[in-house]
Amino acid sequence: MGACGVALAAAASHGGDAVFLGSASTMCLAHAPVLLALYLGDKFFRTATPAALILGLGTIVFAGDLVSRHYLGDRLFPFAAPFGGTMMMLGWLVVAAGAFFRSPVR
Repeated sequence: MGACGVALAAAASHGGDAVFLGSASTMCLAHAPVLLALYLGDKFFRTATPAALILGLGTIVFAGDLVSRHYLGDRLFPFAAPFGGTMMMLGWLVVAAGAFFRSPVR
């Protein structure tokens, strides 16, 4: 996801649509380190796996829709970006919920 974010930033800065590709790049680059941290903290953070799955899928759908709009001229599917954005928000709520559920050390 980090590599995709860098590639999208390069595409946006070299003549691509800065709105679509730049936004997709931002979301990928913002969520890549979070996904890594959730992976590393899985032993100590009970909601890490579901949060990572929801955040990762939401980011892929959101960024994929923006990339599709730029390169294909059409949406990935109707309401893809709002769906992906909602998934990302839900993923962050699952991360926050992890503060209330103590995970046993494995």
